[in-house]
Amino acid sequence: THTPQTAIPLRLVGSEMCIRDRFTIGSISFANEIKVFDFNETELSGLDVRKVRGADNKTTYTVGSNENGNFLKAVADNAASGLGKEVKIDLNKTPFINITWKIEKDLPGIKENTKKGHDYAARVFAIKKTGATPLSNRAINYVFSSNNEVGSNWPSPYTKKSIDNVLASTKKNLNEWITVKANVKDDFKKFHNLDVNELDGVAIMSDTDNSKMKSIAYFQILIIQCHRIYRCHNLRYRFQ
Repeated sequence: THTPQTAIPLRLVGSEMCIRDRFTIGSISFANEIKVFDFNETELSGLDVRKVRGADNKTTYTVGSNENGNFLKAVADNAASGLGKEVKIDLNKTPFINITWKIEKDLPGIKENTKKGHDYAARVFAIKKTGATPLSNRAINYVFSSNNEVGSNWPSPYTKKSIDNVLASTKKNLNEWITVKANVKDDFKKFHNLDVNELDGVAIMSDTDNSKMKSIAYFQILIIQCHRIYRCHNLRYRFQ
């Protein structure tokens, strides 16, 4: 997908990712944990859902709940749009991102490392401003792949400043809630050779504008914390 048109003043080159304007910054900081999204109606109504340039349709985002709390549902039918928040995160104190998500309908058969197949039913961008202009920004794109194995990674076919890193795959976990984790600070060093002390934003996107297919995905927990293992407070999710 070319560009998640979310509303944060961070812009990646090559049309891969363009995050503009400003996100509302809520009270999301905790001593050892940052809850990036609440996934409720109030929050969603305050965020701009920006369509990717060139996409035919917007991804439809709605909120719901189950026994484990609120979630965000994303339906992308030949569509691409994203949402996110500008948030300063001290990666020396809270370097670990934890994502709980599920793919109900995936995108089998596409080549995700090509421009024609660069779609994901679910992805989370961790964004760092690295210069005076938006064109200099870097990102780690944590993805729920439909075709590749966990641990696979490659530069976006639209810009080498955004790296796709597979944290989950429907080859193993289709229509199943799972929680995954990654060390964002270590990943910026590994993929961009950058010693990043502070993250500048986080964005969510579900996109199918290149493949013209339909995906259905859910996000339930998105936090960044100090601990390697997220204690799920008895949530019944499979950890990967």
